[in-house]
Amino acid sequence: MILSTKGRYAVMAMVDLALQEEGTPVALTAIATRQEIPLAYLEQIFAKLKRAQLVSSVRGPGGGYMLTKPARIITIADIILAAEESIKMTRCENDSHQGCMAPKTRCLTHDLWEGLGQQIHHYLDSVTLADVATRRLSEKLPPGMGTKAKHGAGVVTNIL
Repeated sequence: MILSTKGRYAVMAMVDLALQEEGTPVALTAIATRQEIPLAYLEQIFAKLKRAQLVSSVRGPGGGYMLTKPARIITIADIILAAEESIKMTRCENDSHQGCMAPKTRCLTHDLWEGLGQQIHHYLDSVTLADVATRRLSEKLPPGMGTKAKHGAGVVTNIL
């Protein structure tokens, strides 16, 4: 999975929105300026977020966008999927059971990448917008992650 700017910008903008006063619409121009995101691109992203019912818009003077749910309920996976980003790691188009190679077979590493994609999705689905906004991510990491791991001299063995 390579997260494009669309996915990263969607998360950045939603965190910015979550940090603003609750119940007060926020203009996209303000978010675009603070996050250094091109306004036209942000408008496209917010159209998708609105379709996914993660944000609502208020028209007129003092209008803008607001979260439709509390930040503690919206997950990062919700945002990335709303921005139409894929969280899968395999190159299979639709049904991963058909396989990614020409005769509809799975490549040798399919299960590895599919498992990694599931782990990424599980992690992003466990992190809420509030977690990111309040910088509580370290408690979401598996044990041993986020700290510098100590590596000793390992022994290489033949696996065949």
